[in-house]
Amino acid sequence: MAESDTPKGAILQRDKKTYAIVPRTPVGLVTPDVLEALARVGRKFEIPIMKITSGQRIALVGLGKEQVDEVWEDLKMEIGPAVGLCVHYVQACPGTEVCKLGVRDSLGLGLELEEMFVGKELPAKLKVGVSGCPMCCAESYVRDVGLIGKPKGWTVVVGGNASGRPRIADELAQDLTRDEARELVSRFLDYYRDTAGKRTRSARMLSKVGIEAVKKAVL
Repeated sequence: MAESDTPKGAILQRDKKTYAIVPRTPVGLVTPDVLEALARVGRKFEIPIMKITSGQRIALVGLGKEQVDEVWEDLKMEIGPAVGLCVHYVQACPGTEVCKLGVRDSLGLGLELEEMFVGKELPAKLKVGVSGCPMCCAESYVRDVGLIGKPKGWTVVVGGNASGRPRIADELAQDLTRDEARELVSRFLDYYRDTAGKRTRSARMLSKVGIEAVKKAVL
């Protein structure tokens, strides 16, 4: 099936007949209204699979082509990028909002990064993890961009990957304020956009150019 035949915000499944959609739930936060909307469409359209994803979102899988637009209309939620060459999502732990181990506001910073960058076009998909303490529950060291909250400030790491060719991210800078961390992520994404070849993940780029070249360009 041609890409142009795929309904907006839908992902064709392996049976080449049904589709999945991934509503956007920034940093995994949901409300009773969101949960009720998901439950409502699940029942109404008899959706066979509703799956919590690694990106802290809920995928709705098994939709007929004719159902996709109706489901989006009922949900009234934004599309969460899942296959495009762009920033897909920001993953975050609870941080100082509730966790007794949190030392930084990972949810707050994660929401800011999500608003700023999700959907930003890049050479390949990119994922962000924001952890509110060095326990790193948002898997920051295996994300393309990771932030780790520490007593003296934020540490930013880049080039991580958790795929079949895993890579631990390199440290780009530490002891940053929230504003400094946000600005550094922006500069790194611009560098990645301008440096990496198409469909080259950040981990492969870092393996090629090295962290010192990245530091020289963005710090």
